[in-house]
Amino acid sequence: MNFILKTFISATIAFILSKILSGVHIDSIITAIIFAIVLSLLDTIVKPILVILTLPVTIVTLGLFLFAINAIVILLAANLIDGIKIDGFWWAVIFSIIISIFDTAVQKSLDINNS
Repeated sequence: MNFILKTFISATIAFILSKILSGVHIDSIITAIIFAIVLSLLDTIVKPILVILTLPVTIVTLGLFLFAINAIVILLAANLIDGIKIDGFWWAVIFSIIISIFDTAVQKSLDINNS
């Protein structure tokens, strides 16, 4: 149940951001839900591999390369799903930063209410 709620929250945030950001286009809320599911799978499987492979670069850039990894994972998810278009790498970076901020804030507020 917790996974379903988190997925729905992430999908809602992504859909709303697609209406605000001109470089991110998501056709429908169903597409956003599929995007959230694929993104969570990629975050679980692909992202740790990328983090390990790029560890030297991440250390040299003091962790800033993690923004690039997040953008790559979002672009990969967008390429796997029809109905989502991200206009470029920098839009993916902006989208990943904003979605992370809002997703964390909503998750924290739900954790406070459940305690």
